[in-house]
Amino acid sequence: MNIAIMSHDNKKELMVQFCTAYAGILSQHSLYATSTTGNMVSESTGLNIHCFLSYAHGGSQQIGARIAYNEFDMVLFFNDPNSDVMAEDVSYISRLCDQNNIPFASNIATAEMLVLGLARGDLDWRTIVNPVTKPLNI
Repeated sequence: MNIAIMSHDNKKELMVQFCTAYAGILSQHSLYATSTTGNMVSESTGLNIHCFLSYAHGGSQQIGARIAYNEFDMVLFFNDPNSDVMAEDVSYISRLCDQNNIPFASNIATAEMLVLGLARGDLDWRTIVNPVTKPLNI
């Protein structure tokens, strides 16, 4: 499955820790991220991650466009609720996921449930909704 990962600056280290803990599960899927988050996670975990542009240069819009075309099967976006800097992007990404029935986590608790469900096969219904689960052609 295609999984997008993103995080606010104050949550990047938490995303690294999360991906380290679940590297065994995540390594079985195609991972995509905004540049800074993706590079941090990749360097720390060894996971193969395709990096889009950084947030400041349009990376969230690149991911959003692919969500709009239902090309992701899960989105993990660790949100910092104390920051207004990217509040519009969280809302934008969340809304796109809702429109396309794409599982979305904005915090580590929900992300853990989604990743454990992914490992159990609970998200296999995505292959019916979106039968093209091969890696994105980027």
